[in-house]
Amino acid sequence: MNAAESMEKSEKQILRRVVRLFHTIKYLRWEQIVFRIWRRLYRPTIDRSISPARRPPSGHWVPPVVKPVHLRQPWQFEFLHVRRDCSFPEDWNTQAMEKLWLYNLHYFDDLQSRNFDERKAMLTTLLRQWIEDNPPGFGNGWEPYPVSLRIVNWVKWVLAGNECSASMMQNLAIQAQYLYNRLEYHLLGNHLFANGKALIFAGLFFDGPEADNWLLKGQEIIEQELAEQILTDDGHFERSPMYHAIILEDVLDMINVMTAYAMPVPGAWRDCARKMVAWLAHMTHPNGEFSFFNDSALAIAPTLSELTAYGRQLGVVPALVPAARLIALNESGYIRVAERETVALLDVAPIGPDYLPGHAHADTLSFELSLFGRRVVVNSGTSCYGSSAERARQRGTAAHSTVEVGGMDSSEVWGGFRVARRALPFGLTIEESESGVTIRCAHNGYRRLPGKPVHRRQWSFAQGSLEVCDWVEGGSSAITRFYLHPDVQVQGGGRKGVLLLPDNHQIRWRANDGDARLVESTYHPEFGVSIPNRCLELPLLEGKATMTFSWE
Repeated sequence: MNAAESMEKSEKQILRRVVRLFHTIKYLRWEQIVFRIWRRLYRPTIDRSISPARRPPSGHWVPPVVKPVHLRQPWQFEFLHVRRDCSFPEDWNTQAMEKLWLYNLHYFDDLQSRNFDERKAMLTTLLRQWIEDNPPGFGNGWEPYPVSLRIVNWVKWVLAGNECSASMMQNLAIQAQYLYNRLEYHLLGNHLFANGKALIFAGLFFDGPEADNWLLKGQEIIEQELAEQILTDDGHFERSPMYHAIILEDVLDMINVMTAYAMPVPGAWRDCARKMVAWLAHMTHPNGEFSFFNDSALAIAPTLSELTAYGRQLGVVPALVPAARLIALNESGYIRVAERETVALLDVAPIGPDYLPGHAHADTLSFELSLFGRRVVVNSGTSCYGSSAERARQRGTAAHSTVEVGGMDSSEVWGGFRVARRALPFGLTIEESESGVTIRCAHNGYRRLPGKPVHRRQWSFAQGSLEVCDWVEGGSSAITRFYLHPDVQVQGGGRKGVLLLPDNHQIRWRANDGDARLVESTYHPEFGVSIPNRCLELPLLEGKATMTFSWE
């Protein structure tokens, strides 16, 4: 390549980046831009002498959801399946660990973990160590999101009957004051929701005018964000079952703490929690695991059964989940088909709120299938955050059970938490009869490619079978993929074969429009976990491919 060609290539790359950035920024809200600038210019004053009195609880505190054990022995932690012996104070902010791991180190979830009484001395020492090593306003631990989660965990620890030292109480007040002046309006979404929840906890825990301000601000945020973030079908607007569960736990926690301080609980909170449990039930597989749409993984949020049990303790009776063959969550954009041994979850959703696509994947028109109580067809899951190549791969279309056109993503995911041009589903039709269900949908995410391709997909459910037919209009090469759960064994190849489930059920598969190829891949059910699995790849011949699964 000569100098002129090299310069031309460089110019084209710069132009592509500029276009991508434009299509990312144009969706942002004005406050996200303004507050991002404001955060760079403004540093809140920290009043280290603040010492509000503690408000005594006069109601009943219910033990919250139990968290996993992360502190296994003194100074040894395991987060996201990565174990590390920490040497403080250096390791609170070490560059050797990923930021998400360090965030977890600062959350203090272990204060709510199993059998924490057996490790009380170790946890008390850790609390004291954190206060000594993390001066206000400095490091990962003082970023608003970990501050928010830590405030809640410290208050829960005290409400469970544990001692609150004078230094802990003052530091907790400093954290609340700092958070009040550092709210995440530049991010919005689940971060701002966590900020509001923390201010409610702090505002109830302390007494006096400043605490009252925290409480009022927290209630104001939650009231606004519940109306914004919870859709009319009761799903969370980021369209992630995992984040939906996190927000649901937040709502239940706020009901709990308001009751503990004998404060009136807004009726909207109870009603919202009740309906959110039902939404999560729709998006959960028969084995109790969340479906993997957008950023979703196990072992981060509480399970459906844990949240249901917690809600019942708080007097939140879940909304009845109808035993319907077909449930369409219209605003969220998901469809559940459940009949006899079959449960299928279909993604006909926009990727999330336009101004907040950070947890979106390019997974439009993907689906997951459970048969005989076991997951069979899956999306690949989420094992990491950040801006790595693996993060980009897991967010990409090729890591999901859907169609990839021209080697490109259906939505332009980039930079770990960014999306430029994004797919918009259209043309959804649902036909239900005694013999089965047929669902059709299309999306325009590939319109930026030559020929402006359109992907159309049809799912046809009948007793003992599922046929998935894909069309791509526009002449580009395309591949449809069906990722298989690691427990599924595969026999055959080319036009047909058999999937073997651990309980000896057999699922026949048949490629009607060409030869399928079995490829090795990886499955990521939890952060830090990568399990070998296999994928059936089927090229679209003359713009069409059909895969049929059948069973008895």
